[in-house]
Amino acid sequence: MVLESWRKIKQNHIAPIYLLYGTEAFLINETKQLLLNQILNEEEKEFNLAVYDLEETPVEVAVEDAETYPFLGERKVIILHNPVFLTAEKSKEKVEHNLSRLEAYIKEPAPYSIMVLSAPYEKLDERKKITKELKRNAEIIEAKKLNEKELMSFIHNRVKINGMEIDEAAIEQLMALVGTNLFMISSEIEKLTLYAAESGRIDVNLVDKLVARSLEQNIFTLIDKVVNRKLDEALRIYYDLLKQNEEPIKILALLAGQFRLIYQVKDLSRRGYGQQQIAGILKTHPFRVKLALGQASKFTDEELSYLINQLAEADYHMKSGSMNKSLLIEMLLFKLKK
Repeated sequence: MVLESWRKIKQNHIAPIYLLYGTEAFLINETKQLLLNQILNEEEKEFNLAVYDLEETPVEVAVEDAETYPFLGERKVIILHNPVFLTAEKSKEKVEHNLSRLEAYIKEPAPYSIMVLSAPYEKLDERKKITKELKRNAEIIEAKKLNEKELMSFIHNRVKINGMEIDEAAIEQLMALVGTNLFMISSEIEKLTLYAAESGRIDVNLVDKLVARSLEQNIFTLIDKVVNRKLDEALRIYYDLLKQNEEPIKILALLAGQFRLIYQVKDLSRRGYGQQQIAGILKTHPFRVKLALGQASKFTDEELSYLINQLAEADYHMKSGSMNKSLLIEMLLFKLKK
């Protein structure tokens, strides 16, 4: 797990070779930054940090650099971006890599160099010899999307690093408002810790007061207001979105997407699938599934079918220009209330 790997790095348990792979860019970036800060000071970074894009540079050039003694320091860091040869994909650039040179280095890495391969791919090609060598000899860190439990742990640890505590209710509210984007979550945590400097604790009231709502969250809240027959509050959210220059067609697309998700999770849940299984089938985050399941219980299948048809009809009128876009969504919200 990424968080466990971060703990080891902070304790200065540094491996000679790291393979960071996965689609969660935030975790890959944070891991690289953590390694750099742990290994090199600011002055050393100028001389003993090298970064290579393997879609442009042969890997043997990076290996030769890793085998060269560091300048004005004891260690050096070599970062290799886009090692597409670890996947089944074909490189866009016609760069020939001497992989046998890299394989030999992996077996006997230089004691003064830390090599970091940054692979922003969902999967590695396990059949390839180079992948097998890395699996045997490197520290592997998979930067995958965090599940709900891992995300809560991430938020708690992030706050703790700043010398503060956060209530569990505040964590859940932060996730509900921001979603699962780690860049946005981290940005909001920085803001919250500044405001909570005196008390040393972040509670749900502070989260409600300070955290910016994403467009997706505003749509979720808007639907929630409609579900609970609070049309005036739903319209207020919609008018606020228009004041923020959000396009009606984008709002409509998000409404349609949320109702499709509600319909799908309701159907899959009825067929016996659990939250994690549904998330896998629909290729969405389990936390989104959890929220959609809560809303699904408030609709019958017939109501959802009717609403999805109304959304499709509104989409047609909006794209054909036959009706005023803003008015279309107002009319739609009145229909959703029925």
